[in-house]
Amino acid sequence: MAMRDVPGQPRARALLQNALRSDRVAHAYLFAGPSGSGRRAMASAFAQTLLCEKRGEDACGECLACRKVLHGNHPDLHLIAPDGASVKIEQVRELQRELSYRSAGAGRKVYVIEGAETMTVQAANSLLKFLEEPPSPVVAILIAPSAQTMLPTILSRTQLVPFVPSDPQELEQALTAEGADPLAARAAVHLASGLEAARALAQENWFAETRNVVIQLGKEMPSRFPGVLLTAQKQVFKTDLAEHIDILLQMLALWYRDMIYVMTGRENRLVFPDQAEWIAKNAWSRSLDGWVRAMELALTAVRRVKAHVQPQLALEQFLVNSREG
Repeated sequence: MAMRDVPGQPRARALLQNALRSDRVAHAYLFAGPSGSGRRAMASAFAQTLLCEKRGEDACGECLACRKVLHGNHPDLHLIAPDGASVKIEQVRELQRELSYRSAGAGRKVYVIEGAETMTVQAANSLLKFLEEPPSPVVAILIAPSAQTMLPTILSRTQLVPFVPSDPQELEQALTAEGADPLAARAAVHLASGLEAARALAQENWFAETRNVVIQLGKEMPSRFPGVLLTAQKQVFKTDLAEHIDILLQMLALWYRDMIYVMTGRENRLVFPDQAEWIAKNAWSRSLDGWVRAMELALTAVRRVKAHVQPQLALEQFLVNSREG
């Protein structure tokens, strides 16, 4: 994959291509951003470009070097991922040994460290020495959730490439072009930070079922509250969906946001477009502030789940607290 093929992240792409165009490629980069935002795809595309025989501002995808990168067998591209919970010093030392050998060609060597924030102190210190005196020409690409998760000494020796949540509309178009269900894609892109994460959600059977349950809960809340608890009991707590209550709550927040969109004349942005007729009829059953409060309660429940509150309890309390709007 070339950098031009990675959806979103125009700032990251421009930064990297400007470096290639001006022949000012740094010896180390930190790709920092949320999981699923395209960090890994961009790292692979940038590495491919660095090793491409045509030496342009993007990979040609056709030369022998590009094909080797795509097939995962380029001798000058080295990938490291956490071994268990962390990247260990033995992995960094093995990388240093590999990079001490002569390049297979006349160009650069590239190494990518996923989960760089998980490096043990010993591994980070070993890598630090390597970053201070890099064998030339070697380019390091570290991948982490944010700059704040890295040691300041490591951070100071890398060039930061920030990754931000991608534009949902662009992600939705990419997913539907791949053949994803349009309704699942529409919901997934509002719950994920990038194409990889959205794709993973949209492909899950439980995700489509969660969407159906959210629609049922959303419709029952205004007039059939006892039925809401029964629905939650039968279709969530006693099923595999119980493992994904955080996603269900986030999707409920999107359901309430759709009510707000209808009340403010933004129907074209509905996350549940197949429910547009019902939403249009029922959006005015509460005040705008009431829907905002319901949305806030759903997001508060998500935070409670992430803080290790029992998920069933968090959902039940949300359903009780939000029924009045």
